[in-house]
Amino acid sequence: MTIPDPSFTSRDPAEHTGRTARQGPRTRRRRRGQLMVPSDAKGRAALMSSLAQRSYPTYELFVYAVLCGAILGLGYVLDSQALLLFGILVAPLLSPWIGLLLATVTGSARFFFETLMALVVSALLVFLIGGLAGLAARPFMPRTFNEAYMHSRLWWPDLIVLAVGAIILTISFIRSEAKPFLPSVMMAYGFFLPLSAGGFGLGGGINNVWPHGLLVFLVYFAWAGMFGLLTLMALRFLPGNSQGFMMSVGLAIILVATLVLLMSGGNWTPSFALQPPLANSTPLPSPSPTINVNLPPILPAETSTPVVMMATDTATAPPTPVPLTLEVTLPATASPTITLTIEPTPVYARIKVGKGGGAVLRASPGGKGITVLDNYSIVQVLSDTQDVSSTTWAHVIAVQNGSRLDGWIVQVYLDVATPAPNWVPSATAIITPTP
Repeated sequence: MTIPDPSFTSRDPAEHTGRTARQGPRTRRRRRGQLMVPSDAKGRAALMSSLAQRSYPTYELFVYAVLCGAILGLGYVLDSQALLLFGILVAPLLSPWIGLLLATVTGSARFFFETLMALVVSALLVFLIGGLAGLAARPFMPRTFNEAYMHSRLWWPDLIVLAVGAIILTISFIRSEAKPFLPSVMMAYGFFLPLSAGGFGLGGGINNVWPHGLLVFLVYFAWAGMFGLLTLMALRFLPGNSQGFMMSVGLAIILVATLVLLMSGGNWTPSFALQPPLANSTPLPSPSPTINVNLPPILPAETSTPVVMMATDTATAPPTPVPLTLEVTLPATASPTITLTIEPTPVYARIKVGKGGGAVLRASPGGKGITVLDNYSIVQVLSDTQDVSSTTWAHVIAVQNGSRLDGWIVQVYLDVATPAPNWVPSATAIITPTP
């Protein structure tokens, strides 16, 4: 027995049955693949209830967060890009992120708190496991962790990918009952990689990775949240009550404030332009000749005792005046000798490791790492070099965050625009003028 469709009227039951048999499966497949957002209040309430059930956090979120954090931490320890990509593929489905946005629009404070706490706990798991990986990497120090350095920096291509992923994830989750794994992976790439890198930098004591990775995670989360809210509004999910309106406006203000404060610049953002040498420090004086003039002391002139010539008296001649003869003897003055001392010309170089890389500044050749110098940063190269295990190390001086750092770096990472590091200028030139 065939029950006719209430929305379809036909006088011939057989004709109706045939059309239903021909059009029913295709129509059902199309409706399952693309769910339309209902316009009536009852249909929207039913859809919101279904979306809330699908986006409610489960234990799978935390299990996959632990697994993802462990693989990402191992990838940072081994500096392996393949392991990092594998860790992102096993990341949990970010359906609670959609639940957070839906709770904001509908004004459900309890559902908002539950989804927010689930996201915070999963993020803490990834962060703490990254910190344990950093502690495990300390015995193998010093090493260059290029992947941790790259993913703890803010990149505009990542922001574009994250915005596209947030829009696709929101649309796919609302209009389809299937699980949108691909856009969730796109968002997990922006969320978990910098978060794990920040924990790795904290556990490993790498200053240029911590807290930069955590700041990048906050920027990416706020960026994705803004695009998610805009997408929900484009899908006609507008606040239906005053509480939903206030929560939506409050969340939008917090997200915009986070973006403005954290994207205003800092040493955790990538350096696209070459910075001037030794910025944020006292400028080095330009080389100027030092002139030492050695003059012998001038002795005071000695005045000789006047010699008085007395004439003999005669009987008839009157006395005549006696002339005085003054004899003054001055010692010879030596010609001054001018010694001109020329300071060596400072040699500067820039760090050039590779795209988005950095180089480790060490306390001694092959010794303990001091910090990681950003790519294209400027250092002053001193004249002494050392060869350790077939690797040439150059003695450099770097200025970072207003501090002057003295250390050693692998010579091949230096792009020298002035003479080579072992170049030594002539120290002293002596100029003797003619008297």
